[in-house]
Amino acid sequence: MWRIEWSRTALKELYGLEKDAIDRIISKLEQAAADPTHYFTRLVDRDEYKLRIGDYRLIAFIIHETDTIFVRNVRHRKNIYE
Repeated sequence: MWRIEWSRTALKELYGLEKDAIDRIISKLEQAAADPTHYFTRLVDRDEYKLRIGDYRLIAFIIHETDTIFVRNVRHRKNIYE
C-alpha cells in the first residue's frame, strides 16, 4: 500500500467540495493506493499524474522511491488544467 500525502492547496480544494464528492474522491484514492500505475495516467510533457473521479480530477506526483502519492490539486475537470 502506498502512502498518501496532501498539499495544503489540495486539502483546501477537497474540503470545499460537497460531502458526497469528498467521499467518492477519498474512496477512489484509497483504492488507487494499492496499485497507482493501474489507476493514474501520466500527463503529457509533465511529471504529474491524473486520477479521474467522475467530473473531478486529482493531480498528483507518484514518487516510486518512497512509495508515495503526493496529491497536488483536486478540482472539477473544467478547471483543473488551467
